Amino acid sequence: MAERQSQIVLGIDPDPADLWPQQPPHRQQAPADAAAAAVLAHCRALIDAAGPACVAVKPQLARFEALGEPGRAVLGAVVAHARAAGLLVIADGKRGDIDVTAGAYAASLFGGMESPFGHIDGLGADMATVNPLMGRDAIAPFLQAARAAGAGVLLLVRTSNPGAADIEDLALAGGGTVWERTAALVDELGAAGVGDEGISDVGAVVGATAPWHLDRARELMPRATFLLPGIGAQGGRVEELQAAFAPGRAGGLVSASRSIARAHLANGGSPADAARLESERLRRAAWELSAVR
Repeated sequence: MAERQSQIVLGIDPDPADLWPQQPPHRQQAPADAAAAAVLAHCRALIDAAGPACVAVKPQLARFEALGEPGRAVLGAVVAHARAAGLLVIADGKRGDIDVTAGAYAASLFGGMESPFGHIDGLGADMATVNPLMGRDAIAPFLQAARAAGAGVLLLVRTSNPGAADIEDLALAGGGTVWERTAALVDELGAAGVGDEGISDVGAVVGATAPWHLDRARELMPRATFLLPGIGAQGGRVEELQAAFAPGRAGGLVSASRSIARAHLANGGSPADAARLESERLRRAAWELSAVR
């Protein structure tokens, strides 16, 4: 963040039906291969355009899994391209399970699987989103694998979608809400992983679409990095996120996907130029906001 003066995360959610203009596929390519090639070209172009204003990419894993067999190879290539551009990688899969299944999910995200055939690397993510609904024992394998890899986890706490209120805002018999109890769990689990900057390796997904929760969220999670999705297309605004930066500039990661990738539709210009301008606008707004504490 200090090097790039940025807290912007470039969300990568490629839809084969909504990609930047490019050359038509070769006629002899199978549909899955043609779609995969087009998605890869789109993602690389998006990273090249917006990446300089960002600190990380956040590939939505389902978008790549939907491509079938070629999808994992495309995901790996996108991650490699992002790393070559000096960007961190946040794997957005919202995984959650228990026991050996959680361990397998964790190995796929962070690596570290040992087999009779040797060591097997996973995606090598720097952070990954995890669904904590099944509780502490479902989170533990992800946290263990992340810490072994020098990475971190981001637990879903108060998400950006309208339906978050259906469960996350429900009152508990003992007081507080479901999301507040999850926030307390984030703080508990992160106590053992606080680094030199005072930021924990257990962070939280806190939607930018409900900024009125941020003060309470920061009170409950004083050491957590907040991943703040929902900027732009979902209605969230950078200017309303100041509470996220209470621990310092590393306290908030501002995630934007469609508002960058589709900036040309709203603002005109070429897709790459519009994405570059929008990512820089967001970078500047967040960096200036985070300086006011």
